[in-house]
Amino acid sequence: MNISKRCFVRIVSFLVAAITVVGIIAVQGHNSTITLKRQLQYDMARSVENLSESLDNISNTLSKGIYAGSPEMMSVLSAKLWSDAASAKAELSTLPVSSLHLENTYKFLSQVGNYSKSLSQRYSEGENISAEDRQNLLALSEYAERLCNNMWLVQQKINEGRLSYEETDKDIENAENDEEPLYITEGFTDFEEGYDNYPTLIYDGPFSDNIMEKEPEMLKNTVYISAEDALKKAQRVSGENELFRSDETDEQGKMPCYVFSKGDLTVAVTKQAGLLCYMTNYREVKSRSITANEAVEKAKEYLSYLGINNMSYTYYEINRNVCTINFASVQENILMYTDLIKVSVALDNGGITGFDGRGYITNHKHREIVTPKLSTSEAASKVSPYLLIESKRLCVIPSEGTSERYCYEFKCRSKEENGGRPVLVYINAYTGKEEQILLLEISENGTLTV
Repeated sequence: MNISKRCFVRIVSFLVAAITVVGIIAVQGHNSTITLKRQLQYDMARSVENLSESLDNISNTLSKGIYAGSPEMMSVLSAKLWSDAASAKAELSTLPVSSLHLENTYKFLSQVGNYSKSLSQRYSEGENISAEDRQNLLALSEYAERLCNNMWLVQQKINEGRLSYEETDKDIENAENDEEPLYITEGFTDFEEGYDNYPTLIYDGPFSDNIMEKEPEMLKNTVYISAEDALKKAQRVSGENELFRSDETDEQGKMPCYVFSKGDLTVAVTKQAGLLCYMTNYREVKSRSITANEAVEKAKEYLSYLGINNMSYTYYEINRNVCTINFASVQENILMYTDLIKVSVALDNGGITGFDGRGYITNHKHREIVTPKLSTSEAASKVSPYLLIESKRLCVIPSEGTSERYCYEFKCRSKEENGGRPVLVYINAYTGKEEQILLLEISENGTLTV
């Protein structure tokens, strides 16, 4: 059959167009597959991270329950435990483990939730904490810690690219009924094997997150300063003369500030009263040539230079060769955890790389101190018998909303044979209520609280 040249060209053009369209569709399908895989990988990573955090909370709350000294505190902790267990179950259900027969893991979380809910109801009705309850909480805490550690290992594998959703999904498809696949289940296996033995009954520094929710005390009835005066203050506190500012970078809200910067350095000065609000310098600190104790002294010197007195060092944390020290104000030998200042010191040369005075500006004022209604010994009797009291002092801590609590702070240690765990217990100096329990994590890099 003869075809014209024009017809031949049309046929070739149509074929090329068709092939092009098919190619485009294939590329789009391939890209969609890649996008879907990336989304699944992201969803898995997010679920594992959320589950790890929930399990971390469960482990810490169970530990606090062991050291609770009052039914009221136990009731509060039990309610939180129930909530965290529900969150962990929700996150576990989103992971690709539905075919992996992890009934024991679900069962553990369910029983933790049910047991804590039962405790909450009992203690809200005034029951005392029994030795049996503490033993159950101890056993649960040990299992929760194992599961938590395993989940963090799973998360680490995901972050390092050693575990992907695609590999996990393939393993699930190929797994025999009596064979558990690897990858995502590695974090659960050891826990599953030892499950049957647990009871069937079933800082950065403390108080740094709940201190800036009200009108700043130190800005009340003060006058506004000019941007020029604020610049002079920023230059003096930072030692940098070439600072720049624009109206767009200024901060508003409850603590309006002029914000100045140069390179990695940022300095904020309050528009009222002209106080140093915060300062950050993100320069890289590659080495350590001074100790943490020397850094604390450098921070004290800087506070003195700023004219901030009557501050007490509480805790510090070292991260990337920068030591961040927490200070709280002191009035009549009473520590005010509400009036918090953080100073960061570079460990290579002792330079000040950070300052955060927002908690101090928000809460610092002269307080009328009233003699506690409870004596030290009466307050100490409220501390759990499972703790050994090592030291004590009076302090003010923040509570719900913007309120404060006048408390005895008891630094304790649990009675385990290996030296015990450091624990802080806060007993209300007026009512005797157990207001707070904090677990201390002490390492060469400082002290954190959970």
